[in-house]
Amino acid sequence: MVSYSNNKQDYLARLRRIEGQIRGLQRMVEEDKYCIDVLTQVSAATKALQSFSLSLLEEHLATCVVDAARQGGEQADIKVKEASDAIARLVRS
Repeated sequence: MVSYSNNKQDYLARLRRIEGQIRGLQRMVEEDKYCIDVLTQVSAATKALQSFSLSLLEEHLATCVVDAARQGGEQADIKVKEASDAIARLVRS
C-alpha cells in the first residue's frame, strides 16, 4: 500500500500550488521580468519542492520503512537502502 494515501489530497494541493509557481516563472520570463525577481521566485519554488519532498520522505519513513523493519529480513534492508538513497539524492540537490 502507498504510504501517502491518507494525505493524497493534501499532497496534490501542494503540488498544484507548486505548479502555479512554475507557471508564474514562465510568465515572468515571457514578460522579461527583472532577473533577480525571477531568481527570487525560483528560490521560493525550490523551497516548496524541498518541503514537499521532506514531508513525503517523513511519511515514507514512518510507514513503509517502519513496517518493513518490523517484518525484518531482506525487505527491511531494501526499504532502508531506498530511504537512504532518497535522502542522499535530496541532500545533493
